[in-house]
Amino acid sequence: MKMAHLITNCIFSASPAVKTFSGSPGYCCNVGQLQNSKSSNLSLKSSFKRQKKSYVTCASAAVQGQTQTPLTGSQEVSGHSSSKPKKVMVIGGDGYCGWATALHLSNKGYEVAIVDNLVRRLFDHQLGLDSLTPITSIQNRVRRWKSLTGKTIQLFIGDICDFDFLSEAFKSFEPDAAVHFGEQRSAPYSMIDRSRAVYTQHNNVIGTLNVLFAIKEYSEECHLVKLGTMGEYGTPNIDIEEGFITITHNGRTDTLPYPKQASSFYHLSKVHDSHNIAFTCKAWGIRATDLNQGVVYGVRTDETAMHEELSNRFDYDGVFGTALNRFCVQAAVGHPLTVYGKGGQTRGYLDIRDTVQCVELAIANPAKPGEFRVFNQFTEQFSVNDLAKLVTAAGAKLGLDVQTKSVPNPRVEAEEHYYNAKHTKLIELGLEPHLLSDSLLDSLLNFAVQYKDRVDTAQIMPSVSWKKMGAKPRTVSV
Repeated sequence: MKMAHLITNCIFSASPAVKTFSGSPGYCCNVGQLQNSKSSNLSLKSSFKRQKKSYVTCASAAVQGQTQTPLTGSQEVSGHSSSKPKKVMVIGGDGYCGWATALHLSNKGYEVAIVDNLVRRLFDHQLGLDSLTPITSIQNRVRRWKSLTGKTIQLFIGDICDFDFLSEAFKSFEPDAAVHFGEQRSAPYSMIDRSRAVYTQHNNVIGTLNVLFAIKEYSEECHLVKLGTMGEYGTPNIDIEEGFITITHNGRTDTLPYPKQASSFYHLSKVHDSHNIAFTCKAWGIRATDLNQGVVYGVRTDETAMHEELSNRFDYDGVFGTALNRFCVQAAVGHPLTVYGKGGQTRGYLDIRDTVQCVELAIANPAKPGEFRVFNQFTEQFSVNDLAKLVTAAGAKLGLDVQTKSVPNPRVEAEEHYYNAKHTKLIELGLEPHLLSDSLLDSLLNFAVQYKDRVDTAQIMPSVSWKKMGAKPRTVSV
């Protein structure tokens, strides 16, 4: 069984504290399974064939039965009565952005359910990576949230590429909005080898198609809030509009989807998602908001800071770590900041506190039936060199000797280019940005210093090359 096929078919069984109420337990992948003998592969194939019936897992009684909380202003905007909080399904709610969003929405009075197959944790195991911050299990996370706030977050543990599982989750929870983070979100991961490229495309495109069909079949009024990426646009030599561009050609004028110039198999999967969502809005009347998000930095929100068991993950490695987060960790451990190539690569950035705020604004102000709208979700633009200078200056104030070095760029991208992206629609809805300030950089650096003993310096340098990606699966030995 090839690696991509095996990962795609993995469904994670629940812990003893979680009740399984439909079908048999799923199978848990590990690195050894990815390199099994032919006979073992045949056995696994047979097991997967036998496992036809999907299953849904819900949180144990310790995190169920919560009385609904009063509405907040965000729900009053959407017209829900005080007796019925708006129900939001956060797909991929165990991940970096998803976990912070699930807590934020729950804290605001929404009724929240998390759908996740926990595969992101498997990726760390395969590649020998770990979060800078210790993160506990999703079951412990929601139990701690319940004990601190009295608020319940439901859990549905399974794979959205399994439509039977997803159908049961939709029918059980009946969401008013579905926030879709449930995708493999790393460009470098998608460029490691053939199997990861195939997995990324299959997981992201098929998973999103399943969500669209689930909305059509079981929850026609559900508003899809899909996390896209600014990377769909590439780096054109004209201004980047929000999703659409009006052009005149041969004397005729039309408004068309903005041209896409994706730069990895991951970004290409997001382009395919956008096209599928736009089509289903037109064909089926689905309402959808595509949030083309910039590069996210930071780790703490008001909710994740409430207890150590609510801590979010903080990636600093060359596969999943984003630029500013990686630079802060490098500065904390005395490693030179790794600027790829010339360092002129410019992108939109935003604080994770603004990610959760943007999602809430999209939910509170839903798209109309049949409307496919696109918001560019970022607050500021920086080049890689800009970030390196900011971290160097902030580190000096803390007594850190921060050095910078240029390393060969593992990506295929323009290192000096024009970049001017519009981002007004979320501001018009009321976004109040947390701009990158000296105090925030100080906080990030201090956070990195606090956990620097957990840093594996072997994971800092880039290890994935766009030009040298291969066909053979690459994992660590265990």
